[in-house]
Amino acid sequence: MMKFFKLIFFLSLISAKINAQGGDQQTLTRQPQKTPIESLVELKKIYAKAIENDNAILEGNCLQQMGNVCYHQGHFRQALDFFLKADKIFSTNDKQLSLAANLCDIGVLYYYIKQPNKAMKNYSIALNIYKKQNELKGQATVYGHIGQLYEKRQKYDSAFYYQNLALKVNAKTNDINGRAKIYENLGSIYEDLEKYDLAAQHFKNSLLLYQKSNNELGSIEVINNLGDILRKTGKYKESILETQTAMKLANKLGNIYQLASCCRDLGKAYELLNQMDSAYHYVKLGYKYTIDLYSEDGAKQVAFLQVLYDINKKSNEITRLQNDRKVNRIIAFSATIVVLLTVVLGFVIFSRQRLKLKDQRMLAKHKEIEHDLTSLELKNLQLEEQNLKQQLEVKTRELSTHTLNLIKNNQFLENLRSTLQAMVKDDKRDQKKQMNMILAEINQSFNHERNWKEFTLAFEQVHHQFLEQLKKFSSELTSADMRLIALLKMNLDSTDIATLLGISTDSLRVSRYRLRKKLNLAQGDNLSAFIQSL
Repeated sequence: MMKFFKLIFFLSLISAKINAQGGDQQTLTRQPQKTPIESLVELKKIYAKAIENDNAILEGNCLQQMGNVCYHQGHFRQALDFFLKADKIFSTNDKQLSLAANLCDIGVLYYYIKQPNKAMKNYSIALNIYKKQNELKGQATVYGHIGQLYEKRQKYDSAFYYQNLALKVNAKTNDINGRAKIYENLGSIYEDLEKYDLAAQHFKNSLLLYQKSNNELGSIEVINNLGDILRKTGKYKESILETQTAMKLANKLGNIYQLASCCRDLGKAYELLNQMDSAYHYVKLGYKYTIDLYSEDGAKQVAFLQVLYDINKKSNEITRLQNDRKVNRIIAFSATIVVLLTVVLGFVIFSRQRLKLKDQRMLAKHKEIEHDLTSLELKNLQLEEQNLKQQLEVKTRELSTHTLNLIKNNQFLENLRSTLQAMVKDDKRDQKKQMNMILAEINQSFNHERNWKEFTLAFEQVHHQFLEQLKKFSSELTSADMRLIALLKMNLDSTDIATLLGISTDSLRVSRYRLRKKLNLAQGDNLSAFIQSL
């Protein structure tokens, strides 16, 4: 019994590899009824004649067909190389339908080597071409491929959408095999979702269509799928009958891969029925078919690689001969060009030397002029700087003089007011009225705005836009606040400021306190220092 399970485990590893090469493989184009080696040899001859006759379209078709053969034999890198060369030819010659079919083949190859993003890109381009050309069969094929792509990504809603879309488009054509493949794809999706009744229904629809078109290979695959459904739903005996039917067809066709697949399925079914002898028999038989398949594939692959090597060698020789012809033509043309260029170059060198000497003289003169202009600009800047400094000094002196005059004037008026107030206190009635008139005029002179306007103008010339910028700190500043700030900016002492403003020192302290609050200064911050820093 242990030997039996070891054999099952070994075969499962082998079958996983075979499935990778056959089970998920999609059909690119219909292959001729010849062996891959015979097909490749024939295509090689046609390809060589196409190159010789400069028939680009035939060359592209041969490349595409050789890509198909390589794909089915598992030589994906070589297949992609053939497809890309065909793509270039079809694009250059504007063969839209051939280009779309080739892009679809490239998409299938990328799908198989697990590069779904590149596969989707090629499918989308092919689909757009088919839509523009109104090629319904091609559209249905691409929709089916896109549906399979979403199925592998387990995005079943999208997979159903594209498979149903493919079925809808296919209904407008006579492509029975294509319709059978779509039903098979839908059955596979339902099987993944474990909706076995719906899966069986779609597999049966697919089988009827394959049988109608005498597609025995497609029939074998679908019958195997029906056997899997029966086995998964616990109908082991019915499953065995279906698989045996598929095995008879595979034996008729001599398809070793399908025979090995049927033996594996029968082994699983008999194991589930606990009929270990029969299970062992079919597992062992499947192992034999697998070994035969590998042996046969190995011999075919060696021969196939030899033919592929010959094709590449022949292609390289043809390419080399073409390149030699091109090189000879290029050499002859180049020799003529070189002679002409030598003559022209001699003339150009002579002319350039003359121009170079002339340019050097002009450049030297230009640099000399630029140097003189730079020197003049530098001198002008220096003069402007000196002029500005002188103007600033003059304005500063004017401001200082104006301030001193204001202080002296206000001091004089203050002394005069004090004297007159003392005189008013006397009882001489005849002079009291005149004294009060003089006092009123003096009080009026303290608030005269003209002197302050002249002061403000001189202050702004020295401290440019200082008072305007100060308003950004507070929108509540009055004209009296501005005057106080300007005097603090000039760094005058409190006595002079009180004299200029015509107020007492106590009133000045109150004004400074209110100004601090308007400027939102924190307790401990120095008002004069803050104003000096602006």
